[in-house]
Amino acid sequence: MTVRRRFYRPDAGNDGFTDLLFNALLGFAFMFFIAFMLMAQPEHTGKVDFKAEFIITVSWPDNHPDDIDVLVEDPRGQVLWFDNKDTEVMHLDRDDRGSFHDQLIIDGKKISNIINQETVSLRAWIPGEYVVNILHYKANYKEPVPVTVKVEKLNPTVTLVYYGVHHLNGVGQEITATRFELDGSGQPVRLGSLQKSLLSRIGNKG
Repeated sequence: MTVRRRFYRPDAGNDGFTDLLFNALLGFAFMFFIAFMLMAQPEHTGKVDFKAEFIITVSWPDNHPDDIDVLVEDPRGQVLWFDNKDTEVMHLDRDDRGSFHDQLIIDGKKISNIINQETVSLRAWIPGEYVVNILHYKANYKEPVPVTVKVEKLNPTVTLVYYGVHHLNGVGQEITATRFELDGSGQPVRLGSLQKSLLSRIGNKG
């Protein structure tokens, strides 16, 4: 008498192929899962978020050897300059010394940075008046140096607060380029140009 099998059992050869196919699919699925995790969790080490509310840019002709400095006083009376580059509210991002230290030797070749520019960032703001001065720290010629001063508000969109060109005529000359006042919401409400020496305030502190 023939006994009928209750369940169908494939041949042994078919079992091997099915197992191989299943294992291959499982391996691909595992690799996809690992790749997805790596993409979903990027490396954040060393990431620096630079935030600024206002930028003050002072520039003078390219390749000019003179050293021009920017000095900024905030409403608290704190003065930012090349010897005090961080007041918590303001930061001197670049102190340009004209042609000094503008040439580097790289692989035996002399590389020059022809741009003369100093920048100050206001990382935060406090209500009150800010005074922006420029100082002719070192002069090489008798001719006046045209110095451009620009103040920009960055958030929520970039807007121009002040733009002007001033001429410095010799070592030690200090000019108030602009004075701007911020209200309680950080909006510029008033501009002025009344001269105020910040260099003398720094000297008196010493």
